[in-house]
Amino acid sequence: MHSFFNTNVFKPAFLTAALALGACSTNPGSGPLTDDVNNKIQTENAPAYELVPLNPATVKILHTHEPKGLAGVFTDRRPPASIVFGIGDVVSVTIFEAAAGGLFIPAEAGVRPGNYVTIPDQSVDNDGFITVPYAGQIKAAGRTAVEIQRSIIEKIGNRAIEPQAVVSMSSQRTQLISVLGEVNSPARYPASAAGAKDKVLDAITRAGGIKGQGFETWVMLERGGRRATVPFENLVMAPENNVYVRPDDSIYVYREQQKFMAFGGSGQSGEFNFDAWRINLGEAVGKAGGLLDGQADPSAVYLYRREPREVAAQLGIDVSKYTSETIPVIFNVNFRDPGGFFLATKVMMKNGDIIYVSNSRNVEVAKFLNYMRVIMATGSDAVNLSNDALIFRNNVKLAP
Repeated sequence: MHSFFNTNVFKPAFLTAALALGACSTNPGSGPLTDDVNNKIQTENAPAYELVPLNPATVKILHTHEPKGLAGVFTDRRPPASIVFGIGDVVSVTIFEAAAGGLFIPAEAGVRPGNYVTIPDQSVDNDGFITVPYAGQIKAAGRTAVEIQRSIIEKIGNRAIEPQAVVSMSSQRTQLISVLGEVNSPARYPASAAGAKDKVLDAITRAGGIKGQGFETWVMLERGGRRATVPFENLVMAPENNVYVRPDDSIYVYREQQKFMAFGGSGQSGEFNFDAWRINLGEAVGKAGGLLDGQADPSAVYLYRREPREVAAQLGIDVSKYTSETIPVIFNVNFRDPGGFFLATKVMMKNGDIIYVSNSRNVEVAKFLNYMRVIMATGSDAVNLSNDALIFRNNVKLAP
């Protein structure tokens, strides 16, 4: 057996492996090799993906396609309309007359300050009406207080003495706004009149404010069957997302750390919290411990994520090959290029992103040579060793 290792039969296979720069497919590793990613080497059942280099043009496209947030979903920028009455709301009606002797103020009352009468509070009935003495049924549902006042005056104007009416909401049971979840005082409160112009942050303040840190808190607004979610700090840093709240809005506040994962030749592998509203790719690489000096290939830093179809199309990807709403994209940034670090600071991370740093080819060669030394030292079967060398030669690139 040992004499075989000294023959010329074994030396060519061993020298071929030693001169190769790459790795055998059976070598242990933490992920795909640089060439596997760049050449889009895939197994039969693996999903297709697109490889996009990070350059100034790519970074500009990504920057201009930031998530739309609340402002992108709820595009009506007008302040809330005046509050209208709804079925079940409790209405208070007060009627004034200019002098005694009219419909509501008896003649014997004389002239006294405030010739008025207040009608007992009543709810808007199921047909949307209230009842006012001498005026009959008055439509209230879907109308403002001023509109109801005018109707009352029109009905009693010919019988009362210069009547005036004041209509107010005694108890508002419709047109409510709900704030629940991770707030200090979950509440369902009446929508404010138009003058208040409450926005999302105002609604959260009415509910006692958020319980947790801003960077780990998310706000979801539901209106008319549509939903949109933003980080809480986005409402502060991007005021356009702090939209007006409207009657029947529901605001749900919850806590969830934004996270990314790092694998391969980064200083640490695992899952990492943003611990901030947003971080860029450079900060994320630093948070994961940077690149291992003796292992990583700085030119092979990859960012895995799914991009919306419209963004993928802007990046030059043929989206017709995909049926999903998002496209798997791997972005490659070259940290051997000094400018690559500047590019990394312009790319914002998204929740669930994956950073993968491929090993240097020299590391893979060292792994294989060590593998060969172990086999030689243990006297393993030479035929198997030669076969491994042939497999290695067929799966690697020769050093330039």
